[in-house]
Amino acid sequence: MRFASWNLAVTWWYEILLTRIGLSRVAERTRAARMQRVAQRFHALAVDLGGLMIKVGQYMSSRLDVLPPQITEELAGLQDEVPPVPFEYIRELAEAELGVPLDRAFAHVEETPVAAASLGQAHRARLSPLDAADTGLSQVIVKVQRPGIDAIVDVDLAALRKVGGWLSRLRAVNRRVDLPALIEEFARTSREEINYLHEAANAERFAEAFEGDERVSVPAIAWERTSRRVLTLEDVTAIKISDLSGLRAAGIDPAEVAHDFAEVMYDQLFGNGFFHADPHPGNVFVTPTPDAPGERSWRLTFIDFGMMGELPNSTRGGLRQLLIAAATRDGKGLVQAGRDLGVLLPSADTVELERVLKELFARFGGMGFAELRDVDPNDFREFAVQFNDVVRTLPIQLPGHFLLVGRAMSLTSGVCSTLNPAYNLWDSVEPYAAQLLREESSNVVKDFGKDALEMATVVWGLPNKVDGLVSKIDEGRLAITMPQLERRMERLENTARQVMSGLLFAALLFTGATLRHDDPFLGNLLMIVSVLPLMHALFSGRRRR
Repeated sequence: MRFASWNLAVTWWYEILLTRIGLSRVAERTRAARMQRVAQRFHALAVDLGGLMIKVGQYMSSRLDVLPPQITEELAGLQDEVPPVPFEYIRELAEAELGVPLDRAFAHVEETPVAAASLGQAHRARLSPLDAADTGLSQVIVKVQRPGIDAIVDVDLAALRKVGGWLSRLRAVNRRVDLPALIEEFARTSREEINYLHEAANAERFAEAFEGDERVSVPAIAWERTSRRVLTLEDVTAIKISDLSGLRAAGIDPAEVAHDFAEVMYDQLFGNGFFHADPHPGNVFVTPTPDAPGERSWRLTFIDFGMMGELPNSTRGGLRQLLIAAATRDGKGLVQAGRDLGVLLPSADTVELERVLKELFARFGGMGFAELRDVDPNDFREFAVQFNDVVRTLPIQLPGHFLLVGRAMSLTSGVCSTLNPAYNLWDSVEPYAAQLLREESSNVVKDFGKDALEMATVVWGLPNKVDGLVSKIDEGRLAITMPQLERRMERLENTARQVMSGLLFAALLFTGATLRHDDPFLGNLLMIVSVLPLMHALFSGRRRR
């Protein structure tokens, strides 16, 4: 709170007071350095406080849409590594949570943690013979929350909400970002992350999504030794995905690992929509499987399912369009996909954004990471400044779940470039986008055919309804006297049949053009047959005049 109060006062002095007395140039000249100092101080504060503050820093480092680069770049290296809690406190919490002494719950627990983070730490252990027989597991990892973390999270969230309330009163902030909504989104994900029952359920759901997929494996959960604050799961430690020498020693090609890893992440994001949002190298292993049937001798093993994302169908469809537009270097399509996803408000003037995206594709599209390293850094710097200037003038705020999408994609890209310096993002995106495009085309044909059939049914029945109306008029059941009504009804019948012929022509032509790539004979045949209803639509009206 003191940190926020002081920096708000400094910001008010420079950005409001000096501007009003005609010293705006002083504020502009010192802004970049001030932002960097704020980020450096917060970096130190987060490491000192622990708790959620490290998570807050990581969260802010990914908000490129609302924060200046001086802040996001400084916080990008903030790691969730803190001194471990003494084992006696871990033992006390685990025994209280499991309801039995640790010596009875496990045959052995290593006192030195495998990993220690701000919310909990992990220890290697071995299940008792009885539990091992029940679960089929022996070597396990026991994750235990840091003692008192619930109270720390409550205090941190209360402080964040208070500071968010202050900031949201500033016009420069509330017109760019819905800060209370972002804080509540962060609070929700943080609460889920400290509920190990939630993480265990996520792990099983992730395993179900990839059931039967030989590319992926997931650690099994020992539910008998799992609670809200203690999680026991299979020890699946293997070759760290970024360990190039270890992969080569095991006879595994890192370039193949990069390809499969990207493919698996795309399947999550654009397939079922339930995805691992924290796939950094510490959370993904490459597990050799020399005895497995088939050609594959390894698989990707994911761990740590506390941070997961889920996309609704509508958002998933928009992301597919975004991917297709990126793969085809379609700047206008990217902007439209951004509108459909709600990232860009309808009122946004996107002419400059489209121009900059076209320039991006023209200058860097299709380059692998090795090629990008050879590009003059000044070119990157110049383009980055230009792109940031354009984006920051637009009314942009990414939805909450997009934070996790962006995190997953950036980590995926980083891991792939580590595995293969010549890795080209387009090599993975384009085949996947082509597959999505074929699926989308197939769905369009089905939907168009269904709509055309429904419309044709309505149009085909229209003449009978018109005849019924005319009969009622002839029988005097309608008190209408219109000498030209019959002639007009005849014209209406003719027009209805022309419309139906036009719809049939469009359906046949569109279906034929779509099928032509996979089945040339059937596609060409449908396109030729479509001429018949076209001729009827064009000339049937003339014959009756």
